Amino acid sequence: MPPRLPDGSLDEDAAFLAYAEWAEARGLALYPAQEEAMIEIVSGANLILSTPTGTGKSLVAIGAHAVALALGQRSYYTAPIKALVSEKFFALVEVFGAANVGMVTGDSSVNPDAPIICCTAEILANLALRHGPDAPVQQVVMDEFHFYADPDRGWAWQVPLLTLPQVQFVLMSATLGDVTALAEDLSRRTGRETASVTGVERPVPLTYAYELEPIHDSIDVLLHSGQAPVYVVHFSQAAALERAQALASAGVATREQRDRIAEVMGGFRFTTAFGKTLSRLLRLGIGVHHAGMLPKYRRLVEQLAQQGLLRVICGTDTLGVGINVPIRTVLLTGLTKFDGTRMRHLTAREFHQVAGRAGRAGYDTAGTVVVQAPEHESENRKALAKMGDDPKKRRKWVAKKAPNGFVSWGEASFRKLIAAEPETLTSHMQITSAMLLNVIGRGGDVFANVHALVFDNHEPWRRQLQLARRALGIYRTLRAAGVVEQEAQPDGTVAIRLTVELQPDFALNQPLSPFALAAFELLDPESPTFALDVLSILEATLDDPRPILSQQQFMARGEAVAAMKREGVEYEERMELLESITHPQPLKELLDATFETYASSQPWVRDFSLSPKSVVRDMVERAATFGEYCALYKLSRSEGLVLRYLSDAFRAARQTIPEEIKNEELQDLIEWLGELVRQVDSSLVDEWEELLDPSRHDPAAEGAVVPPAPRRLTANVRAFRVMVRNELFRRVQLADLGDWAALGELDGAAGFDADAWAEAMDPYFDEHDRLGTGPDARGPSMLLVTESPTEWRVRQIFDDPEGDHDYGISAVVDLAASDEAGEAVVRVTAIGMVGAAV
Repeated sequence: MPPRLPDGSLDEDAAFLAYAEWAEARGLALYPAQEEAMIEIVSGANLILSTPTGTGKSLVAIGAHAVALALGQRSYYTAPIKALVSEKFFALVEVFGAANVGMVTGDSSVNPDAPIICCTAEILANLALRHGPDAPVQQVVMDEFHFYADPDRGWAWQVPLLTLPQVQFVLMSATLGDVTALAEDLSRRTGRETASVTGVERPVPLTYAYELEPIHDSIDVLLHSGQAPVYVVHFSQAAALERAQALASAGVATREQRDRIAEVMGGFRFTTAFGKTLSRLLRLGIGVHHAGMLPKYRRLVEQLAQQGLLRVICGTDTLGVGINVPIRTVLLTGLTKFDGTRMRHLTAREFHQVAGRAGRAGYDTAGTVVVQAPEHESENRKALAKMGDDPKKRRKWVAKKAPNGFVSWGEASFRKLIAAEPETLTSHMQITSAMLLNVIGRGGDVFANVHALVFDNHEPWRRQLQLARRALGIYRTLRAAGVVEQEAQPDGTVAIRLTVELQPDFALNQPLSPFALAAFELLDPESPTFALDVLSILEATLDDPRPILSQQQFMARGEAVAAMKREGVEYEERMELLESITHPQPLKELLDATFETYASSQPWVRDFSLSPKSVVRDMVERAATFGEYCALYKLSRSEGLVLRYLSDAFRAARQTIPEEIKNEELQDLIEWLGELVRQVDSSLVDEWEELLDPSRHDPAAEGAVVPPAPRRLTANVRAFRVMVRNELFRRVQLADLGDWAALGELDGAAGFDADAWAEAMDPYFDEHDRLGTGPDARGPSMLLVTESPTEWRVRQIFDDPEGDHDYGISAVVDLAASDEAGEAVVRVTAIGMVGAAV
């Protein structure tokens, strides 16, 4: 039940008491900071809540929404990532009921007219730009407000502050720094007092240590001194996994603890290469946690940690944003990180964001933060200790130097970070075509509204002048394209208006979808590559999965180098030619030319990058399973990123591709893609479908260590048929290459080893000089299926040059085994002419 606050005209004292009683009934004694925050909220003031992790900011947010609800107002909750938005959506539904809570993320919209809306910061920012003071919102709770300083996305945290003067703001983060100027500016704009609740002591105090011993010794001491669980923070995913594997022989957990872990994990389904590694580590009491993991693996680690079953977790610094991993000790392996451009020291905000995760309220009386000295410093200390006081040894000794490129840190750096306040938030305002179109679409005095956005923001004067030049350039482009027109009025003013109707979420929900729809019309539906070409257009509108594209480029360049060496190309020429080799980019010339034409009439699309690429198409053309694809490109550490991309592609296909162009092959591919995602980790598809239909959400499943098994693979006949076709076609591709060894690995257990495959294919190649592997060879007409309740008997027909279609592969598909494995389980029974089929 939600807090029962008085309706209508709010009595501040009664509202506060009602909230406190509600919290007490839930066993939550309010901290002084929470009480102070709620007093300010019920009084109508803005609130900047900058208190440490574990001080109950979420409870204050609930109180704020309860106040708005009691007053008949509409409130918004914003967070930086969709996963946090959906998590908060379900949490608020539990408190306020499904009728009172909605959610908008750009991917999905649930109950969008509800009095409480959960959304990403960009959703609220675009609403603010479109409607300004007339926006239907009276209160905003902005979580993780330190994202205001993000160079790429910070504009979305600033825009609501600039354009919604009618709103009561609640800005929350553990690491805001000095907010004096921000509070004064907010009061000026909204006409409300702005209270700051900050400088609060942590309910679980932290102790700090700088450790000179080798890291394995440090971890061992922490484990045996009551400081577990320990989160060992690395600044790369590879380093986190390497550390976890290095600890495998360290006896982290007792026999009893390991038995308990095995019992709790029970039938958890580890289906990928990384999953097998993680399973082994977890059974030793060692967790791994980073953004590249599959969601089901991350949740498993979090749930085992919540039960106190993992004594060490090796991860990255991503735990600083919305990750629920209860830990006693944070051990940082360094104080520098690579930020995509260079190695640099951690900022005070980054340090405190990670360090603040130490110490569990309700479990620990203190938390510990340890920083490990650089490895060369630890080794030098160890070498000196080994020499003792022998002056001869010490004179001859040469200290080990830091590696090349090392950005140094030491205990002084550590102590400085401990004492440092998080840096003052820095403005990163932007002006884009989409923003300008939203403001123009609002109507009214467009010039004044744009002028205020450009010159009455938090940027310094020189930067505001840059924004003004940018806005003027965009405006001229919009006018030249005929998207915007201006007309002199009798009173001497100029009316500025749009000539096109903008859909409400044109810049949010797949912003390049309109372009994709236009590009689909250029394809030939009769082309054998039509279905794949539709997917290529769709993929060009999605965000780049950089690790995948990097590995594709690396492999392409490796293959090109090998080919050039065989052809005798000189080294200098090889290096020059390699510069032009990139990841696969299907339809690039067509897409680039079409984008230029489209942008001439819709210039706002230039705010977004069109990026031709081939991931889904590559998987189809290689007939690869998820595991095979990750193995091919060595992406086991990035399985989660691969799956997220495939999930985004599936949703985009469902939402963007018009029904009238979905031929049988395209429908097959969309169904296959959705089922592939679901079988690898159903949580991504389930999350999306739950958001579209909240009645499907099962709160009891949230804490379950073993997630529900995905639905039977064979129940989706259309998708399963594609998977079977892929399994058989993969064998066709390998046979065309003459890769008998790979075929033997696939079918040796069925009696078809490398020699058997080579022998079986000899008659075909005696008769034909090649084996077709193009679109026609892959088509559904080349696979014959006879279905029965327990198995399918299939025949993959070879596409020979003469079109005889009398050779092929016969196989049996075990349905029960396929359901168990989450992929088609195929057993080859014959290879050869039609008469050889079994």
